[in-house]
Amino acid sequence: ESKVHQLISFYSGMYIAQLQGGAPWGFTLQGGLEHGEPLIISKVEEGGKADALECPLQAGDEIRIINGINLTGYRQEAIALVKGSYKTLQITVRR
Repeated sequence: ESKVHQLISFYSGMYIAQLQGGAPWGFTLQGGLEHGEPLIISKVEEGGKADALECPLQAGDEIRIINGINLTGYRQEAIALVKGSYKTLQITVRR
């Protein structure tokens, strides 16, 4: 049984979410520099790992860091980092 943990930082609207247990993580990305838009979470699956956090991820959260890597803003980069996460996924978002 996987545990879901979350650390919350209120520093300038940044939140760190730690998801555990492996994919599917329960959220969808949209935007990115390819489209001239910020990289945001467009959907959070009800009952999924991203929704089960103490302070769930939300549609509209802007993804800034994945697993300690500062993103350039490209969606394909973010997708590759998420897909490369095996058991743990740490995402820092700006809300």
